[in-house]
Amino acid sequence: MDIVLGSGERLERELTPEPMAGPAAGSLLLHGALAVCLLTYGMLAGFFHHKDWGGDGAGGAIQVSLTSALPLPSDSAQPPNQNVLSTETPSQAPAEVTPKAKQAIDDSALEIAGKQKKPEQQTAHRTPPRQTAPQPENTAQYGEQAGSSMARSLAPQGFTAGQTTVSDSSFGNIFSYYVRGINSRMGSNFFKQEVEQHTSRGARAYIEFTIHRDGSLSNIKLDQSSGSSTLDRACQLAAQRVDTFGPLPSQYNQSTVMTSYYCEY
Repeated sequence: MDIVLGSGERLERELTPEPMAGPAAGSLLLHGALAVCLLTYGMLAGFFHHKDWGGDGAGGAIQVSLTSALPLPSDSAQPPNQNVLSTETPSQAPAEVTPKAKQAIDDSALEIAGKQKKPEQQTAHRTPPRQTAPQPENTAQYGEQAGSSMARSLAPQGFTAGQTTVSDSSFGNIFSYYVRGINSRMGSNFFKQEVEQHTSRGARAYIEFTIHRDGSLSNIKLDQSSGSSTLDRACQLAAQRVDTFGPLPSQYNQSTVMTSYYCEY
């Protein structure tokens, strides 16, 4: 029973709030007294110089002599212009400079003996340029240019597209797609591996053949040699490998088309 009463009194003491007013008032008084002591010590030690100004040294004086006011210009000589616009009497432009007159030469003056007379400058007569007679444009010019040594060959008349030439120009103009198909088929059947490596670059071998209505070809022959037997042979073999170029267009009223083709190395 005593243990229970003792624990109850201790719990009551712990739950009872401690007084705060007394300690707080004591703390404020202590801090105030400390601040007064620090301020008093500073004033006694001379840390606050509220009466000194300009330093501790001896002061000086400046002598000033008064003078009368400077005279201002009077407005009686030239009254101020109250007009804010431009003047109605503009200033005159300066006079133009007159050219200096040349000094007249007196012809009656005596010549000085021994003085060399300046020779008069003579104007050279210019001859008009020689005019060449215009030559008619429709006449041939002979003997003015050396003949060209370039090799010439007669190209077959007809329609040419790429490496293929057909003898019938109307066929090539209307059915140009068919001519391009000949170029594609011949190019895929020509093999440069069959040509000797010593063959000059750009050499051409021309062949001729006939294309029939069903697209087959015949009469394959060499038209112009390239100078290389292997290139000539490879070009003919390319034409022989073609089974057909496709039937001729139905709008074409002829049964065959004469064709020329060249193989280039």
